[in-house]
Amino acid sequence: MKNDRTASNNLMAFHIYFSKALAARGGGASLSQFSGDKQIIKALKKRPLIRAISPHRQIIRHIHFSTVEEEHEITGNKRKLHRSPPNYIRIAEILQAPKLWKMGHRGFGIRVAVFDTGIQDGHPHFPNIAEVTNWTDEKNDYDTIGHGLFVAGIIGSNRECLGIAPEAQLHIFKVFTNNHISYTSWFLDAFNYAIVKKVHVLNLSIGGPDFMDQPFIDKVWDLTSNSIILVSAIGNDGPLYGTLNNPADQMDVIGVGSITVDDAISRFSSRGMTIWELPDGYGRVKPDLVTYGSLVRGSNLVSGCKVLSGTSVASPVIAGAVALLASSVLHRTPNIINPASLKQALLASAQRIRHANMFEQGHGKLNLLRAFRVLNQYVPQASLSPSYIDFTECPYFWPYCLQPLYHSAMPIIVNVTLLNGMDVVGEIVGQPQWHPQEPYGQYLELSFDFSSRLWPWSGYLALSMSVHQNASGFEGIVQGHVTLTVESPAKDSESLPQRSDLQLPIRVRIIPTPIRSHRILWDQYHSIGYPPGYFPRDDLRQKNDPLDWNADHIHTNFRHVYEHLRNAGYFIEVLGKPYTCFDASLYGTLLIVDPEEEFFVEEISKLNNDIANKSLSLIVFADWYNVSVMKRVQFFDENTRQWWLPETGGANLPALNNLLKPLGIALGDTVLEGNFDLGEHTIYYASGTHIVQFPADGYLIYRPLIDQGETIIRMPISPKMPQQRHLNLEDHENPATQQQQQQQQQDIESIVKSRPSSMPILGLVEASGGGRVAVYGDSNCIDSVHLARDCYWLLLALLEFTTSSRVPKLFLQLDENKQMDLEVPELERLNTSRLHKFSRVIEKNDLDNTNQQRKLPQCIINRPVKPSEPLASHNNIMKYQNRFMSNDDDNIDSHVMIDHSEATSRLAQAFFTLQNPIFIPSLIGSIGVFVVFIILCRSRIYHLLIFMLYGNGFYHQRSSNSRLKTTSRQRQYHFMSSFSKP
Repeated sequence: MKNDRTASNNLMAFHIYFSKALAARGGGASLSQFSGDKQIIKALKKRPLIRAISPHRQIIRHIHFSTVEEEHEITGNKRKLHRSPPNYIRIAEILQAPKLWKMGHRGFGIRVAVFDTGIQDGHPHFPNIAEVTNWTDEKNDYDTIGHGLFVAGIIGSNRECLGIAPEAQLHIFKVFTNNHISYTSWFLDAFNYAIVKKVHVLNLSIGGPDFMDQPFIDKVWDLTSNSIILVSAIGNDGPLYGTLNNPADQMDVIGVGSITVDDAISRFSSRGMTIWELPDGYGRVKPDLVTYGSLVRGSNLVSGCKVLSGTSVASPVIAGAVALLASSVLHRTPNIINPASLKQALLASAQRIRHANMFEQGHGKLNLLRAFRVLNQYVPQASLSPSYIDFTECPYFWPYCLQPLYHSAMPIIVNVTLLNGMDVVGEIVGQPQWHPQEPYGQYLELSFDFSSRLWPWSGYLALSMSVHQNASGFEGIVQGHVTLTVESPAKDSESLPQRSDLQLPIRVRIIPTPIRSHRILWDQYHSIGYPPGYFPRDDLRQKNDPLDWNADHIHTNFRHVYEHLRNAGYFIEVLGKPYTCFDASLYGTLLIVDPEEEFFVEEISKLNNDIANKSLSLIVFADWYNVSVMKRVQFFDENTRQWWLPETGGANLPALNNLLKPLGIALGDTVLEGNFDLGEHTIYYASGTHIVQFPADGYLIYRPLIDQGETIIRMPISPKMPQQRHLNLEDHENPATQQQQQQQQQDIESIVKSRPSSMPILGLVEASGGGRVAVYGDSNCIDSVHLARDCYWLLLALLEFTTSSRVPKLFLQLDENKQMDLEVPELERLNTSRLHKFSRVIEKNDLDNTNQQRKLPQCIINRPVKPSEPLASHNNIMKYQNRFMSNDDDNIDSHVMIDHSEATSRLAQAFFTLQNPIFIPSLIGSIGVFVVFIILCRSRIYHLLIFMLYGNGFYHQRSSNSRLKTTSRQRQYHFMSSFSKP
């Protein structure tokens, strides 16, 4: 850690970063007495102020971006070539920020931290820089890249290309070197300093796939728990799904995606869902919202303006908007500026984008003026994201809206985020309640899982939906409400805890249970990706994207498989549990794609029994596995002076072979690559495996392919670490970038390849019990990541084979039928693999240092909650959801944020209850005061009191029935004006 920045660490528990390289340089006299790293770590863990000890992590991503000149100026006698100006965005104007500036709101009083590459000293656009700090190992804090300066300009530039909050106070933190290098420890030190400086808003235009970098995540929680509003870019890994970057994917952070000037989702903008919760759960909705991030005009390095694109641009747009909005409510007492309240205001006022789903746009695009109205009428409360669930609304509720619910299906999980604007901590009181609406609402069964504590400012509510057995033949729409109460500690001036009552409307479509042959079970339980370990990419050609980090889920990188299967009439369910937890008699086919996990012995036995005795069919899409190749795709960590080895290959073939062994099937470790024809189709075989054993009565298809593994073994080992966190700036196909990538990556095509040889890659066989098995050696043709040529048609043909009694025409036209049913040796396992650390199936035996099977987990059965009485509502419970509001309509969704009646009723309910100890005395006292007032009005003491208070001028005898004279207009004016004087 930096010696000159660690004073703030004394204020809180902190992480210690340790590396062999650091120890080699000398860790101080106190460490010299220990002989090994393990003893040092053990001794440090005993210190009470040390929260955890983690490896020192380098965060590397080399970025290059192309600037788009807005104009070409004439300088002296030199003339520059004029080009047509691009369709760039003046961000402050398009968001209508000048309207708020005219009202006096320009970001004054708000401290904004920018964590980036620094800033140029003396730049004319930034008169409001409060402090510039350098947390890197470079000697200066200058930004020679232009990334940090551009980001700061979007937030607070005061000239030319104006920022959104031009009077916000900027605190510049340089956490990336000019070579785009950073370390987690640099961020932690800088985060601590930001807490000490009490900044209001912190922008992170960086991100990475590692959502298990626990020290970094813990410190993000520390930031938001200290009321710092953290805004982060969602990532530039679109249009793929499951590509969210951390920390933008955290509940307490505002994750920002990008749109174009035409309100279309930017192609580069990362998509949801979050993948923290897999395999037994389901991801949350992210990004939270989107805004302009394509061709936005901002500050240039020396002077003037330039145009850039990326979620790095969209993130400071939101950060600037937050600063501007926060400055408009600084006067409010008590202070309502916190991470939840600002996020609630942004989400409640966001404008829905047509033809985009919730995992692309979140709640919609930023509407600055509407957010201003919401925030200025905001009452502290809890809210839900999404605020309603409607499986009949497409495309917004994709993928839920593509497949109706039916009886006996795997529970459908919806993960709702709880935002608590009342306090940094809170809890759900009691249990959420399900109120089905008549007449068919009781057909929908719900069970709940939720955060035991809402901290910081947020939590989750997971709803598991299933259909009652009485609805096995029902078809129609069912709906109802989920109600819950969130409670937070009382404010200083209040005696009662703060409470917020929430309603979540639900509407789903139910259909009769489909026939067995049309039901497919997708195995998610045996999929593991990065993080937590190094699981390499399935296509070995992709050296610049070496990590398999998209979750291998049918709603992320296999979403096109999901859509093709649904269009073909199949119903797909996700299995997030071991094979021992599903009834094989309900399904036609089990689909196993690219498994990295081991298999329980009980699973192997059950699957073999299901195929032989219950007519369950099986389709397997495998991938490459070769120990020598795995050693060649390792990475060297310069910090710990260690090699980062893969935990397995593209797929865990030794484990898959154990699963298929009872069926007489095995796969080999030759890595194959090439193009071939199958019928009328052409397939690209990208880093696949081959079949080495198959039943004699089966059917095998051979194709000529080259040995890609042999080619890779000849190549030098890559010296670079996988990229962890990076600057989210779009490249725009910069030729310089492409040239450097070509220099960094040795082209496999330039190496002499082996001659193609005919290898068995596809096998079909029918088991004795009626179940059918199909095995194909490569999954890349159905994986959206780096997809060259898709083979969805092959998957449909295999399903036709496994779900019917006929062989597809595609396979009947082929004449290959060579057999191989000889015994083969087991595949070699990598002895350095740490799979046991991340596996749900195996663990390390400390006695003999070997792997052993864990205890088989029990099959958890969701117990539906007992339905409650229906709530009074319209027939259409979604009627109040104003989904598509025009730009000109600045009306606020009253049900979400500024429902004053809700806040008033909350206070009234808290006061007018027998549980309130002051309610009865207050009631008796009020009645007594009223009785005394009536007595006084009927006595002469009343006249004396009026005379003493107001004198003779107030009391006037108009008649025997008139006691009081109304005050004249002139006296009324003077009376009211006295209150407005300072």
